[in-house]
Amino acid sequence: MYRRSTPEQLSFENFYLPFGGKLSKDNRWVKLAEVIPWQEFENEYAALFSEDMGAPAKEFRMALGALIIKEKLGTSDAETVEQIRENPYLQYFLGLWEYSDKAPFEASMMVHFRKRLGMEMINRVNKHIICSVMVEDTSTQTSEDNLSPKDECKTNSSDSGDNDDSDEGPSPPNAGALVVDATCAPADIRYPTDLGLLNEAREVSEEIIDVLYEQVRDKEATKPRTYRRKARRQYLAVAKQRKPKAKTLRKAIGQQLRYLRRNLNHIDALLAAGASLSLLSARQYRLLLVMSEVLRQQQLMYDKRIHRVEDRIVSLSQPHLRPIVRGKAGTPVEFGAKLAVSVTDGWVSLDVVSWDAFNEAEHLSEQIEAFKERCGHYPASVHADQIYRTRANRAYCRERGIRLSGPPLGRPATDTLTEQRQQTLADAKVRNQVEGKFGQAKRRFSLNRVMTKLSNTSETAIAITFLVMNLERLLWALFFVLLSWAVGFTRCFWLAKVSYSQPNNLQHNPIAA
Repeated sequence: MYRRSTPEQLSFENFYLPFGGKLSKDNRWVKLAEVIPWQEFENEYAALFSEDMGAPAKEFRMALGALIIKEKLGTSDAETVEQIRENPYLQYFLGLWEYSDKAPFEASMMVHFRKRLGMEMINRVNKHIICSVMVEDTSTQTSEDNLSPKDECKTNSSDSGDNDDSDEGPSPPNAGALVVDATCAPADIRYPTDLGLLNEAREVSEEIIDVLYEQVRDKEATKPRTYRRKARRQYLAVAKQRKPKAKTLRKAIGQQLRYLRRNLNHIDALLAAGASLSLLSARQYRLLLVMSEVLRQQQLMYDKRIHRVEDRIVSLSQPHLRPIVRGKAGTPVEFGAKLAVSVTDGWVSLDVVSWDAFNEAEHLSEQIEAFKERCGHYPASVHADQIYRTRANRAYCRERGIRLSGPPLGRPATDTLTEQRQQTLADAKVRNQVEGKFGQAKRRFSLNRVMTKLSNTSETAIAITFLVMNLERLLWALFFVLLSWAVGFTRCFWLAKVSYSQPNNLQHNPIAA
C-alpha cells in the first residue's frame, strides 16, 4: 500500500529543521571536534608562515579538519568542499563561527593542506590522542607509578632519550602487548610495463619537440622527424596481444628505445639552435628530467638482458614509486609506499613510511622504544610474524624482559611442546589485531589506493588514514562510556526502587543484594 501524504513537496521556507536552528550536541562531528587537540598544534602550524608577508593562511583546525572530513567520507577534494559548503556540522567542525552557503576555500587548497601539515605533524597529533585516551592496566603498575598515560607521555617526551633510569629510581615493570607488522599502500597507477613506460615517454618527448620547434621555426626549416605514427602502430601491435612472446616483446622494447633516444637527441639539437625550456609547462619540464633516467635504466636492462635495476622508475608522473616485492597471493609485486605500524590496545601508530623496500625487522627496536615513550614502560610481549624473530631482535627483547612471540630457537623439549603450541596459538590470536586494522584501512578508508601524486602529500594521506581510524575508535569508546553510565544509572535506580518497596525482604532478594 502506498499513501501520498501531500500532493507536492513543501516549500523551502516551510521545511522543518528538527534542531530549531541550533546544532545538536549529539552529532558525531560535534563530539569529534571536542576530542581533537586543535590548540596544541596551532602555534606550531602558524610558525610555518610569515607574520608580515602574503595572504592570511587558513587556520590549523580548518586544514586538518578538511583532511579528516575527506578521509572519513571517502570523497574527492572537490566533493569534500561541496560537502562542507552544504553541511553546517562540517563547518562547525572546521571552526567556523556561523553557517555560510559559500565554500570556505577552493578545492585546490586541499593539496596545500597536505603539503603544509606533513606526515610528521599528523603523527604527532595521532600520538597525542593515543596518549590522552589510552587506559593502562593498573594492576601491573607499581605503587610509585601513578601517572596517567597523558602525564607519562609528557614526562617521557621531556627526557633526553636515554634508557638509563638509574637516577630516577627503578624502572616500571613491563606491561601490555605490542603488535607490529608491515604492509604496502598501493598508488593509483596502472600496472607498469617496460613497453608501456617507454611508449609514454616517447609520446611526451614528441609533445616537447612540438613546443620547442615553434621557437626556432624561423631558423630550422625542417621539423625533426619523430616517426610517431609508425612508433604508435608498432607499440599497439604488441600491446594488444594478450601474452606476447619474449622475442616479440624484446623487439618492441628495442624499437621504442631507439625512438625515445632519437627524440631526446632532437631536443638537445633544438636547445642548441636557440630554443628555451622556459616555455615548457611544469609537467613537461619535470617529465623531461625523468625520461633521461628512464632511458638509461631501460637501455641497461635491455643490453644486459635483466629485469631489475637499482631505483627503478615505474611511473613518469610519480618517479618516487618503486616495486615492492611482498610475495602476497595475487599481488606478488605492489607499487606504492611500504609502511610499518604498531597496535597497542586497538590504537594504531604509523612508525615507518618508505618508498623503497625495507626489512621491517630492522625497525622493531624503534617501535618498542616508541611504545615506551607513549606508555612509560616496555611492553610485556611483542607479537610479530616470523621475519621479526631475528637473533638481534631476540637478544634486544631478552635484555629488556620482553617476550617475543614465536617458538624459541633450537629443538623444543618434549614436555613443553604442548605448552608452546598453546602459546603460539594465543599469540596468533593477538597478532590478528594488526591484520584487522590493515583490512579496515584498505576497505573502509583509502589505504588500498592512494590517490595523491606527490611523495609528501601521499605520506600525509597515509598518516591521515590511521589518525581517522583512531578517531573513529575514540568515538565508539565515548559511546560505550555513555552507555555504561546510562545502564548503571538505570540499575541503581531500579535497585533503589526495589529496596524502598521491600525493605524487610532485602536480604532474601538475590538481585537487590
